[in-house]
Amino acid sequence: MEQAGKQGIMVTSQSQNPIEQIQARFKELETGFRLWLSKQSLPVEAVVVTTTSAAQGAAIGAFMGTLTADASSTFPTPPPNASLNPQAMASLKQAQALAGGPLVQARNFAVMTGVNAGISCVLKRIRGKEDVQSSMAAAFGSGAMFSLVSGMGGPNQATNAVTSGLFFALVQGGLFQIGQKFSNPPAEDTHYAKTRHMLNNLGLQSYEKNFKKGLLTDNTLPLLTDSALRDVRIPPGPRLLILDHIQRDADLKEKRGRRK
Repeated sequence: MEQAGKQGIMVTSQSQNPIEQIQARFKELETGFRLWLSKQSLPVEAVVVTTTSAAQGAAIGAFMGTLTADASSTFPTPPPNASLNPQAMASLKQAQALAGGPLVQARNFAVMTGVNAGISCVLKRIRGKEDVQSSMAAAFGSGAMFSLVSGMGGPNQATNAVTSGLFFALVQGGLFQIGQKFSNPPAEDTHYAKTRHMLNNLGLQSYEKNFKKGLLTDNTLPLLTDSALRDVRIPPGPRLLILDHIQRDADLKEKRGRRK
């Protein structure tokens, strides 16, 4: 018996997925780190969040820079004393900024992600919430700094920094609103909670829309009749099951007796 117990333990340990173990361990570390970070002062939290986000952005930028390194080498380098159109020079710098090598892209993405995360962290601690205004403010700061650091500003860096910040803010605000719309589950309709439970138990959940269309709420359950169910286009078989359930339900039967 002892041998069987040991074999059961061995089988259980061997059946555990190593990837799941690594994911669980990583989640524990992440939870512990977030808990520690939440107990720190605002300056410490802002510095840590900005640094870690900048490091992640640098890694992403370096990887993307390896993909665009060949493209950046194709752009011509104008002579030092060449008199070029300022607009053409600005366009060339923008193209070089977007197609730079690994180090250039690592710097650009580090600034962009670090500033965004830092501003978001500070605003969340100050305002006590994370909403579209905070998201847009962080995006504006990251866009402006990205424009200044990457050299996309051209001759008029201040104007282009503001323009880039506004563009980043609008995009981030739109994405935030879309994410909120799809991440929030639809609110539970409390007027049909008992009806939904009854239909699920009877395997007739597909007829919930019929109840809603006829405004047959939970309060109407004790009053339901065959004609009322027929009016909302529920077939005879399901009607019989629903009326039988109401007759057998002690609570609904008691309410029907009181109203009579």
